[in-house]
Amino acid sequence: MVEVGNIVEGKVVGITKFGAFVELEDGKKGLVHISEISNHFVKDVSEYLKVNDQVRVKVIGIAPDGKIDLSIKKVNEDRDYEAKLEKSKAVFEQKMNRFLKQSQEKLTDLKRYNDSKRKR
Repeated sequence: MVEVGNIVEGKVVGITKFGAFVELEDGKKGLVHISEISNHFVKDVSEYLKVNDQVRVKVIGIAPDGKIDLSIKKVNEDRDYEAKLEKSKAVFEQKMNRFLKQSQEKLTDLKRYNDSKRKR
């Protein structure tokens, strides 16, 4: 079932000057507008896509009349976002581990200091 937000596979079945028509796995067709093909300026759709190309698309809209709006660039943006999120998680983990190590060292030093004061 096609729903907004889903990423699905499809086959390019038509190229126009304003985009590409893609047949989805369930047989429905949608349009990838020229502005949704790439983050770069696209002058000619056929420089990016050919009929029968298999593509991954994100469903970005479904009109009341059933027309399906698709995006190729948003699939890539989602992947880029996930990669950035994973990288930021790794950086956070490194910082947290460094903080925990420093905290443990400070607590150990404080304990030694307090123990040495008690022995006097």
